[in-house]
Amino acid sequence: MLVLFLLLGVYGYYSWKQLSIEAYPDIADVTSQVVTQVPGLAAEEVEQQITIPLERALNGLPGMHVMRSKSTFGLSMITIVFEDGIEDYWSRQRVQERLNEVSLPFDAIAELDPLTSPTGEIYRYIIESNEHSLRELTDLQNWVIIPWIKEVSGVADVSNFGGITTQYQIEIDPQKLEQYHVSLEEVIEAVENNNSNVGGSILNRGDLGYVVRGIGQINSLEDLGMIVVSSEKGVPIFLSDLGKLKYGNLERKGVMGYSDRTREYSESIQGIVLLLKHENPSQVLAGIQEAVDELNTEILPDGVHIHTFLDRTELVETTLNTVSRTLLEGMGLVIIVLIIFLGSWRGPYW
Repeated sequence: MLVLFLLLGVYGYYSWKQLSIEAYPDIADVTSQVVTQVPGLAAEEVEQQITIPLERALNGLPGMHVMRSKSTFGLSMITIVFEDGIEDYWSRQRVQERLNEVSLPFDAIAELDPLTSPTGEIYRYIIESNEHSLRELTDLQNWVIIPWIKEVSGVADVSNFGGITTQYQIEIDPQKLEQYHVSLEEVIEAVENNNSNVGGSILNRGDLGYVVRGIGQINSLEDLGMIVVSSEKGVPIFLSDLGKLKYGNLERKGVMGYSDRTREYSESIQGIVLLLKHENPSQVLAGIQEAVDELNTEILPDGVHIHTFLDRTELVETTLNTVSRTLLEGMGLVIIVLIIFLGSWRGPYW
């Protein structure tokens, strides 16, 4: 009996450690959202040419309970709610099969949202630096921080909020075009044709084989300016001869600030970590915290720091402590009442 008791105790402790503890119960419906971005398209055109064709393709999905949509400037969102009991991945597969059959104008691509729930926002952070520009911080966010955090098992996605979208901009001088007898179409064609890497064959030299490659991808403004658009009397006409090259960004509709830190760091860039549905948030949060520590101490350049301002770990621990204290107080109160009414301290244990 003692050995059996010990085995049960070990098994109970293991089960308790594997238990998924969450502050918010996930009671959301099985939902899939189809998101399609078409920059520059008005809401009416988005509704007519994007949303309605997608709705017609998605109508009649097995297990679908309700479908609703919203069309705004450059964005179409279709939300599909399935009946209770439908498995998440099964429903997403049915949706994806229908989307593969739809051909949309403007090269638009309909995509499914990450598999998460309305309570899936478990971690938020901002990037702080007094030594780096907003463009540099945005590049770090998109190419270093987000991919690193997404490697954590159980993370559905990391959404970016704030920052800028870098562009290579060419301000063409019309007088230069006329001077060198170059049309705007030739400039566009030259840029498109000179911004790609191509593969060749293998060049054999004795026992060795060399892979032939053509490197033509643009990596900087200097590379962009060295593109040859045309030639006149054997003299090449470079893109830099036709205008001004500079870094720019898409038109911004606002800035992201964080309390009084905005005055100290100008403006911030935020990251929102989404939990994969049905995952253990405690384990995922531990992995995220470890990834953020590695970024701050080993990977990010000096002067750049990730500041966490929302971590559900504290809420989960507070909830667990509250529930544990309430249960212990309740059990203690019941035992005391039984002892008083039975008149024996052995009574409640028999």
